[in-house]
Amino acid sequence: GKGGFRLSLRAYDPALDTHTLRHEYFARRTNVMNPDESLLLRKPLMQVAHGGGQRLHVDEAPHSVLRQWIAEGLQLDPTDAPMLVSIAMSPGQRVFQDGSNQQQLVVMGTFDDGSVHDLTALTDFSSSNESVAKVDEHGLVTRQGRGESAILARYLDKMDTSYLTFLEEVPGFVWNDPAESNFIDRLVNDKLERLVILPSETCTDDEFIRRAYLDAAGRLPSLDETTAFLNDESEDKRAELVDKLLDTPDYAAFWGLRWADVLRTTSGKLKPEGVAKFNRWIYEGVLHDVPMDEFARELLTASGSVFENPAANYWRASRDPNDATETTAQLFLGVRIQCAKCHNHPFERWTQDNYYGIGAAFTRVGRKEGPRPDDEIIFNQNSGENKQPRTGETMKVHLLLRGDVDVPTEEDRREVFAEWLTSDNNPFFAKAVVNRVWGHLFGQGIVEPVDDFRDSNPPSNAPLLDELARQFIRNGYSRKWLIREIMNSETYQRTARANEFNTEDERYTSHYVPRMLTAEQLLDAISEVTGVPESFAGVPAGTPATQLPEPPKDHEFLKAFGQPQREMACECERSNESNLSQALQMINGPTVHEKLRSDAGRIKQMMDAGKSDEEIVTELYLRAFSRRPSATEWEAASNHIQASEDRRLALEDVCWAVLNTKEFLFQH
Repeated sequence: GKGGFRLSLRAYDPALDTHTLRHEYFARRTNVMNPDESLLLRKPLMQVAHGGGQRLHVDEAPHSVLRQWIAEGLQLDPTDAPMLVSIAMSPGQRVFQDGSNQQQLVVMGTFDDGSVHDLTALTDFSSSNESVAKVDEHGLVTRQGRGESAILARYLDKMDTSYLTFLEEVPGFVWNDPAESNFIDRLVNDKLERLVILPSETCTDDEFIRRAYLDAAGRLPSLDETTAFLNDESEDKRAELVDKLLDTPDYAAFWGLRWADVLRTTSGKLKPEGVAKFNRWIYEGVLHDVPMDEFARELLTASGSVFENPAANYWRASRDPNDATETTAQLFLGVRIQCAKCHNHPFERWTQDNYYGIGAAFTRVGRKEGPRPDDEIIFNQNSGENKQPRTGETMKVHLLLRGDVDVPTEEDRREVFAEWLTSDNNPFFAKAVVNRVWGHLFGQGIVEPVDDFRDSNPPSNAPLLDELARQFIRNGYSRKWLIREIMNSETYQRTARANEFNTEDERYTSHYVPRMLTAEQLLDAISEVTGVPESFAGVPAGTPATQLPEPPKDHEFLKAFGQPQREMACECERSNESNLSQALQMINGPTVHEKLRSDAGRIKQMMDAGKSDEEIVTELYLRAFSRRPSATEWEAASNHIQASEDRRLALEDVCWAVLNTKEFLFQH
């Protein structure tokens, strides 16, 4: 605040807070002799101008407690004072079916002397979904709409969550027992029926083949692949297509790209040869379905030359214990622990001790120059400690929810951490992986963001997440099994067209939610439809954008559509937000324009082959949308071509219009 005013978050450092309040700023912040003249009271009461607005009221407990503390001389708690052990909020969960609109929450605190006190008046409350429920400073929850919300209660460093569901009758709603292909559908449908949301119908074959190719292989299906699938009348053709796609190099390259993004494979971090070797290692792991627990374990325990053992590049990208702590927690635990670096996490149970305790597993990772240029050797140096910066304490290796562990000096601490991480009993790892994969296939995770698991950010379907994780473990941590199971579900195969009972749902997968293609997918799709591949420096001609070893420098199209630069181990670095630059790129940008006008392009080639206008337009639609044009669409295209004096230019106009439709730009 003003005048250098600083306090620790949630009284994390009482000694610092007391010094700041009592001695700094000419002791004007608190007045022990006349507490009511303290700026610490007058400003939040709005008796003195204050940018934060009114935060205290004289007739409420927070003001009374704070005033009494000032009057008593701002004393620190005596060393033998009872310590808060936990808080419990009631009700812990409730389903509102009777039309009631409010719920008063109560928070009780348990102290280490066995005493229990009502802390409701001093607790901070927040809602995870204010479109469903809002909560005031007194813990009174008020319904805002239909759905679910988690109410988080925080008192000092303790927190608890209440899960509230608000139901209401919907006129005309009749549950129609939708088809179920596997456990995913059963658990999704259980949730939908409970929330009075009717799922949409199954998508068409043309919708499915486009969706499946983009999700599994990262590209549009070819003309031959589309026509063969649409003409196939077998009942199992969708499941057969999924199996086929998961055995292709395109699948391995595209899902390898997803891992390369968050593992930060760039020349700036790994050098060009390191990028090539690491990408190949990732690709082979995806192609051959290396179990995810083994994949993670190899990364975390890798030693030796980064060129000879490419997994060791994980430690070249994560160059210090703090980076390694944050990267590992986010990628493999689904936890954004960064906030605990400087203070206890404000929205989660993790403490600063936890942060530096995890880091203790990585402080002994040594690095030295290798025998070849740009090579680096990763090794365990058997020395090095991680110290808690506030207390100076040397930290033991900490395993979340398990506690501190002693590791013999001669043993690699990373081995201990990796063994715990990939244990079947670890409550984080499998959930983090299945949630990330679910997010890639649906555009949002069961927990969203996919790498931000916390009590205040509950899953949209906890039983589904739990069962996915259990089945993932039972099936040997197989990524192909997981993707196959999801893509074969009725839930995945629902159309994006909403019905009157699910138009507002974008969270519970009652219908497919369209999302923009990734930057690389879109560029490759434009190249496929126009027949003109994009050229990139340093790679063979015709290399798709989805198979580049790293993001190219200064590629304006890819940059406009949110390609990440791989500076962060976070899915959030890839942007799928719409912006003006994207519109300009599609309307008159050089990438689209040059491909449309190219003599080597598909329009010119089809004209030279003597194809009719209808054949050309039909092929454009099949390549772009995996469907034939409707009668209305063909009529509009035909009228435009017939009215033009330049047939080629008119056909290029039709192609341009196709590329600029939402149906083309979006995955649906």
